[in-house]
Amino acid sequence: MSDLDDLYQEVILDHQRNPRNFVRLPNANRQAEGNNPLCGDNVTVYLDMEAGVIRNISFQGDGCAIAKASASMMTSAVKGKTVAEASDIFKRFHQMVMGGKDPCFDLESLGKLAAFSGVSAFPVRVKCASLAWHTLNAAMQEQPGAVVGEIGKETPK
Repeated sequence: MSDLDDLYQEVILDHQRNPRNFVRLPNANRQAEGNNPLCGDNVTVYLDMEAGVIRNISFQGDGCAIAKASASMMTSAVKGKTVAEASDIFKRFHQMVMGGKDPCFDLESLGKLAAFSGVSAFPVRVKCASLAWHTLNAAMQEQPGAVVGEIGKETPK
């Protein structure tokens, strides 16, 4: 394992053990729930939005290390961003974990989220890494119903 892989693994484990923004947001004006029936991951994303900006974000839930770390890092990455900016980060993150990066893809532009770049090699884990992101998208679009990971919908290219 390379030094970079070791660093990425440590970042993921740190967020799994000490998740950021892991609390019910009392002043949330949007929320959505996500569920991955394949491995039992579940997440609720809470948003405090005003004028198209994510003023605050948090999450609660249970799941594997990748699912919890991804949710934790997602909250840090999108807090203070507009819906358009958060959607762009989601798109780039999803492209990375799906393994369908174009030649111009800038991994460094995702910052610490690049720690999930190796997930594309494990198709079953793509759903774990992306569940919170799909749930965030549902909350931003005011679709509070459960987001369920669908078998076969996300397979890396």
